Amino acid sequence: MGIVNITPDSFSDGGLHDDAHAAFAAGMAMVHDGATILDLGAESTRPGADAVSADDELARLLPALELIRPATEALISIDTSKARVAAAALVKGADMINDVRGLRGDPELAHVVADAGVPVVLMHMRGEPRTMQDAPSYEDPVQEVLDELQESVDIARGAGILDSRILLDPGIGFAKRFEDNRAILQALDRFVALGFPVVLGVSRKSLIGRALQDRDGKVPPPRERDIGTVALTTEGWRAGVAVHRVHNVRFACEALRTLEAFGRKNGE
Repeated sequence: MGIVNITPDSFSDGGLHDDAHAAFAAGMAMVHDGATILDLGAESTRPGADAVSADDELARLLPALELIRPATEALISIDTSKARVAAAALVKGADMINDVRGLRGDPELAHVVADAGVPVVLMHMRGEPRTMQDAPSYEDPVQEVLDELQESVDIARGAGILDSRILLDPGIGFAKRFEDNRAILQALDRFVALGFPVVLGVSRKSLIGRALQDRDGKVPPPRERDIGTVALTTEGWRAGVAVHRVHNVRFACEALRTLEAFGRKNGE
């Protein structure tokens, strides 16, 4: 799953693809490099990000979607928590919805997804992006995230979304401390065991920057974290992760093809 952020303020590539033609070029390059899903987002959900209105989100998203849709057979995912945005994008040919709020935000979004009969990614997050990293607190991060994802699944089922159309994302970096993220990454097999395809989004995130800091404590910027991303992508593959959400599609695809040829998943 290639990340196409049509935003001025995303943490890694904000401003790079914030017009339709730049987003189109980025998406086509990702498809060429092996992406089978493009995840288009027009509202930054990085820590500290301010909310964007549905009008602004649509103004960014739809022109890019209208260029990309007829140019590729790759699935197009829309990274949004707003029912109005999702509905408009689905009319324009989007294939699935990726909700960072796990259907806990806009109460109409679950019904939009159910009525359209499309897949949905239910991600785990507490609070809002602007404040989610202020004071996250867990006693048992793995079990608590599992339980809260189950609540999102229950919301989806209640709206009529079929289990076969549900994917789960543990939400690495969203309202979680470094040690919470580490515990979840070391227990990915427990998320896979729920029986839904698991989406893993670790690409270029701050936990990788922290792991890669040098002896002087200097943290590499997001665009210099692709090798660390590949390392965690490998661990996700071993645990049975189905979808890897990344910025550098070529690196991820080359790593995954090599693993498919020579690697072994956990339990094999």
